[in-house]
Order: sequence, then C-alpha cells, then structure tokens
Amino acid sequence: MLSAVFKGNGKLVLEDMPKPKIKSNTDALIKVTGVGICGTDLHILQVPPAHPATKNIILGHEFTGIIEDAGSAITEFKKGDHVIIDPHPGCGVCENCRSGHPDRCINLYKKSGIPGQAGTIGIFSDGAMTSYAIVPQQSLYRISDKVPPHIAALAEPLACVVNAAQKLNAKPGDTVLVLGAGPIGLLFTEYLKACGVAKLIVSEVSDYRREKALECGADFVVNPKKQNIDEYVKEITDGGPDIVVEAVGPLLPDAIRLVHSDGKVLQFGHDELANPKIHVAEIVKKELTIYGGFIGKFTFNKLPGIIESGVLPLEKVVSHEFPLSEIHEGLKLLRQGLGLKVVLHPE
Repeated sequence: MLSAVFKGNGKLVLEDMPKPKIKSNTDALIKVTGVGICGTDLHILQVPPAHPATKNIILGHEFTGIIEDAGSAITEFKKGDHVIIDPHPGCGVCENCRSGHPDRCINLYKKSGIPGQAGTIGIFSDGAMTSYAIVPQQSLYRISDKVPPHIAALAEPLACVVNAAQKLNAKPGDTVLVLGAGPIGLLFTEYLKACGVAKLIVSEVSDYRREKALECGADFVVNPKKQNIDEYVKEITDGGPDIVVEAVGPLLPDAIRLVHSDGKVLQFGHDELANPKIHVAEIVKKELTIYGGFIGKFTFNKLPGIIESGVLPLEKVVSHEFPLSEIHEGLKLLRQGLGLKVVLHPE
C-alpha cells in the first residue's frame, strides 16, 4: 500500500508498505478514507525540525476511516462502522489517566521514547498517510456515514480546539482576538463565533487567509504588518479584547500586550523552537489569566454531534483535497501559504 514515510532530515518518501495486521485483541484495522496534513507535519519536515518524530514511520495523525477488522475484545464497534480517531489514546489505567489527565498518560509518553513527548499515532508510530492503519479501541469514536471524509478528517484538530476553547468560557458579549488564520485559527474563529461572542477580530499577514477568516465568521480582520494592530484592536474593543487566542506559536508577548486588563489569553500555537521573552510585570499589573491548550482531552465524544449538526462551517477550513500520491503538491501549497487544511485520500 502506498505510504508517506518520514525518513528524517526533512525527507518524506512515498513507499509501498505491507498492509498491517492486528496483533492485539484490543486493536482495530482502519481503512483510511481521509487524512489531513497538520501544521505539526510541516514542523516535523522542517530543517532543523520544529517538532520531533520517529524516523521510518508513516506520518498522519488527523484521520478518519472505516473499520475493516477488529480484535476479539472490541465489542462496541463492528466492521463497516465509520469512525474518527483520537491519535493520543491514554491507556486508562495509569495514575495520570485514573486521576483525569489522559493527556499526560504515563504509558503514552513512554511510547514516544523522547522525554516530554506523547507517543502520538502518526508521529511516533505508524499513522494514516496510507491505506490502512492499526489503532487501539480507545481511539475509536463512531460518526455518521453521511459526513464526508474531508470533513470527518478535521476531528482531531477540532477536538484540540474545543478542549482549549472551553477553558475560556467565552460568553455572548465578549470580544475576542485570534492571532493567526491557519486552520487552527479558523477553527477557533468558527467555534468562538458559535459561542455568541460580540466582536471577533482575526490578525493575519496573508491576504488569502484574512479573506477566509471573514468567511469563517470573523467580524474584523487586520494585517499586523501593514496596520497598527494595537490601535486597531483597542478602537474596535474599547480598550482591548476580553480574550486573545494565540494560534501561531511565538506570539504570546503580543497576546499579553493586546488583551484587556483582567482578560484571558490562550496559548495554543505549538512550536518547539519558540522561546519568546515575556514581560512578567504586564501579566501582574493587568491581572491576566493565561491558559495553555494541547490535545483533545475529553472532547472526542462531543465531536460527532458538533460535526453532524453543521453548526460550524467546517467546509470553509478545507482548501484542497488530493490523492495520497500527490502529497508533495499539498505540502508545497501549504509552505507557499496558498492552502489551509489539505486532506489526502489514500488510493
């Protein structure tokens, strides 16, 4: 089966790999129908890399598919079920999982072989940029077969966004600034707009992505390279937004500067190389609350309902679909800033 294999040092090679076989009675074989190219995949393929990954594994952690076969211990799912996949499956039995922190699963972190890194499927073990993938039963969530694969493939990033956004408790009347209009920034835009916020501003340097932000629900957009973002945001929000979402990586100092006193900041942009200087006094004097957001903890179970309802215009986040054999064309578009979420379909 055609597979996108990470060879290290920025190299991704299409190779023919054998179809995987179920080895545990708690595993399922998934026929992959859609897999997204994530910003993390781009970070892995940078030189030097902005995110670690295991060499010689098949990439792809944002995916959906159909159960082809299931181990004997799996009783809640059957062949033919359409599923979305949590690629960060906690074991459910370690101390962290049992205390409500599956995102810090001890056994999952051991699997990566790298301190501080969770053993994500498609980053540290074989993923879904291929025809078939093996996943444990705790990764499976059933979804309607009426949801097209390019939309269902958004489940993993959407789960992460929902988990993070819930911390903010955004309410009708709140003002929000989202820094960055990549797929993650656009998903935050859609979700927070659905929460009823009064004014939502998106800051983005790309003309293409600013237009997409408006389509996804932004009330205002600003180009921080050509406009004075401080003046623009303060004027629209009467002094500063109640909430700032950082969806880029290195812009936490900007978020702290721009948010209103007693406001909330969410750092979601994930760049392992980012290490910005933080003005601590500003956090103290403005009495800010700063959150971090990472993976989709306790949110995958909500996604079928969110996705199937159509409440979020998710189709606007997917800019391109390609057969897996054209993955390098998809990567090229993303590196040139000419795409948003690119979804691949195995052949």
